[in-house]
Amino acid sequence: MSPPGIFLGPELSEYQRSCRSAVPRRSGLAGSSLAGAAYAASVTGLGGVSAELAFLGQYQVAAALAAIGAHAVPGGELTDAAGLTHTRLVRCGDEPVAIRIGFRPDRIRLEVSAAAALPEATRLVRRWLDLDTDLTQVEAALWADPLLKPLVRARPGLRVVGYPDPFEAAVLTVVGQQISLPAGRTFAGRLLSAYGTPGPGGMLAFPTADRLAAVNPLDLQRAVGLTGARSQTVHSLAAACADGLVLDPDGDHAEIRHRLLGLRGIGPWTVDYLAVRVLGDRDAFPAGDLVLRRALGGVSTAAAARVALRWRPYRAYALFHLWSSAMAAGRSPPPSHRRLS
Repeated sequence: MSPPGIFLGPELSEYQRSCRSAVPRRSGLAGSSLAGAAYAASVTGLGGVSAELAFLGQYQVAAALAAIGAHAVPGGELTDAAGLTHTRLVRCGDEPVAIRIGFRPDRIRLEVSAAAALPEATRLVRRWLDLDTDLTQVEAALWADPLLKPLVRARPGLRVVGYPDPFEAAVLTVVGQQISLPAGRTFAGRLLSAYGTPGPGGMLAFPTADRLAAVNPLDLQRAVGLTGARSQTVHSLAAACADGLVLDPDGDHAEIRHRLLGLRGIGPWTVDYLAVRVLGDRDAFPAGDLVLRRALGGVSTAAAARVALRWRPYRAYALFHLWSSAMAAGRSPPPSHRRLS
């Protein structure tokens, strides 16, 4: 096997031969569009404009939509599995706007309720859905591993799905600690109902860090039903973000990790998870995740970390393959609510 990230002929060519026939042809898309801003279209059902977002290679629609829908917050998001769409509010500037993403075999259709928000919404969605990654070397590296090869074969085009709102992601990750996925969504819906901002389409936008930082932790506990400790962690996180902590993929990841770990109630799992899904670290790996360790045969955290060394620098993609395989097999609920801290 070649060193991580370096592919000699047989490894890359075997992977390419295996999936060449499955790659759809991209009629009507110029090569320059793959970096892909957008193509303005007609007025949409949201009362705004639409754009077509291109991506390189394949896109594993079923897994992406399942991951997004599994964590959708009641009152703020709506997933239509049959129509292959997801609708929610996002903040573009100071105001929430409604967006709808429609998954197609060779592109993503983005609808935005406000035309002025289209450029920012386009950048947000491209990062959220991992549209700008060329998976050729990623999948070739994972294909070379005997454990991951059948998973890559089963789900070509699987990408690391992030979050459109980093602060929202961090709060929901804390809220969902040590509870089931349905319970986590229930608590998230209560939080949104109590402190969210009304926006287009009757939906609510997730509260800002300033808004939650101004809430007394006891009031937060009563409104949402969280434990006292969890309410305090949410409040501390909001206060830190209101005071300048920015969960920015382009920021200093080491400093962000350090500041998050300094908050009571946030541990290594949470920080590694957010590194994957918020900071965009494609080599981050929450080795202590219960679903992940079960997918690896019930190994310890240390053993999971050792196994994952051979997947560097693409451990986040390996993680999503293992999670997706476990969920598809019905062995466990989605993993983000199956951890300690």
